[in-house]
Amino acid sequence: MVPMPAGDSFFIATPIFYVNDVPHIGHAYTEVAADVLARWHRQRGDDTWLLTGTDEHGQKILRTATSHDVTPQAWADKLVTESWKPLLETVDISNDDFIRTTDERHEKGVQRFLQKLHDDGYIYQGEFEGFYCVGCEEYKQPGDLVDGTGAFEGEQVCAIHSKPVELLKESNYFFRMSDFEQRLLDLYESQPDFVQPENVRNEIVQFVKQGLRDLSISRQTFDWGVKVPWDEEHVVYVWFDALLNYVTAIGYGVDDEQFDRRWPAVQLVGKDIARFHAVIWPAMLMAAGLPVPKAVFGHGWLLVGGEKMSKSKLTGIAPQQITDVFGADAFRYYFMRAITFGQDGNFSWEDISARYQAELANGFGNLASRVIAMITRYFDGTVPVAGELTSADLAVRETELRVTAAADGAMDRFAINEALSSIWELVDVLNGYITEQEPWALAKKDDQRERLATVLATALRGLGTLTVLLSPFMPTATRTLWEAIGQGELTSQPVDRAAEWSSAPTVQPLAAGLFPRIEQPEPAA
Repeated sequence: MVPMPAGDSFFIATPIFYVNDVPHIGHAYTEVAADVLARWHRQRGDDTWLLTGTDEHGQKILRTATSHDVTPQAWADKLVTESWKPLLETVDISNDDFIRTTDERHEKGVQRFLQKLHDDGYIYQGEFEGFYCVGCEEYKQPGDLVDGTGAFEGEQVCAIHSKPVELLKESNYFFRMSDFEQRLLDLYESQPDFVQPENVRNEIVQFVKQGLRDLSISRQTFDWGVKVPWDEEHVVYVWFDALLNYVTAIGYGVDDEQFDRRWPAVQLVGKDIARFHAVIWPAMLMAAGLPVPKAVFGHGWLLVGGEKMSKSKLTGIAPQQITDVFGADAFRYYFMRAITFGQDGNFSWEDISARYQAELANGFGNLASRVIAMITRYFDGTVPVAGELTSADLAVRETELRVTAAADGAMDRFAINEALSSIWELVDVLNGYITEQEPWALAKKDDQRERLATVLATALRGLGTLTVLLSPFMPTATRTLWEAIGQGELTSQPVDRAAEWSSAPTVQPLAAGLFPRIEQPEPAA
């Protein structure tokens, strides 16, 4: 992605999640990634907006609600209130808006958009027959199906959900998506970074090159959805409905000032739904005469035991199972550090426990405690003034500047794990610097008082820079540390100029370690 200068608009949106079940760590992974990017840009001074929400229409929601003997609306209300909004608190998400597809602002926006496409000749009525996966809410091509196994042996099943598809024949309304085949290919060619990462881009390009069919965008076999404005016997296809949340949330058709300020967005999605966002969605926008998204980034899956996170396959892990043990900051750090963003990544309790102890408790947490404790012990909490700097001191300063620039560049490329890896170089450099300089030994010699002051001042300056850089990743721990070193509002310190912070006169001891040791790394079954 082409780097954006500070002060630019940065609108990032997560996909909106189905409320057919409770969230697992795969959902939280997407939320945290979007939140880290949003916090970074916000702290860089960009006009930032983070949108998330829930997708509440469609046949899958209707069937789930019916199976629980409640109305779809009651089911959606319950899941949003008890599970999906609490998820944001569990992993500390700083979203600016939360949209539900049952919101009146959204439903009216969908009808407004659909009416425009109808008036402009992009929608027509026709017959359609095909294999439909309720789990995906999508008609499937033959290449999307595989032979079933076990109970479904002898049947064709969805390659994603491993469940049989249904043969449906309906009289529906269609969007002339085939009209946009060449325009989409031209978009991918002229903006190579429109779809990221490269492997997802390649899949999208190949899919479109095979030829696009017009898209069935209405259903009349059930009524849980947005009514087609000119024919209320039909409801809008759930994906066509859901994709529009990104513009209905920012005032499409009713608040031009807000819309122009925010749009276009960066769309952060799982790779399995990249096709909807990189093919259908830009075609819809082109038809409406609106700009396409700034970028579509399809990140990899979280795997457990080599399989994609799934409730139906019993591989779903609730985020709170992890945060109850390690805390939200450690959850956020682990998933942003341990997985190359854009690729699949395996989760294991052993790995998160090992990284927590080695990198957070012994690495960053111990560093913070040592620096503040030594300033408290040797200078009664008064921040020492550095004297003449040696090459070792200057190396720490140079590292602060270098990792700040590297992290900022990586975040503009969505390389979140690379940014965190660069920042962690400063953790390692500071720990090595303290070990080599031995301030505890300097403190025993009266003639080394100035050198002791320089070492601790240098270490504190590096620690403050580190606190600013890690703020978007671990907002709670860094806020605690920032207050301990006598600072005010952490998010007001520009993250792309992290080393420019000014020391306060004094520091305060940390009441407890930032990352206390964990005795039981995995909760009881």
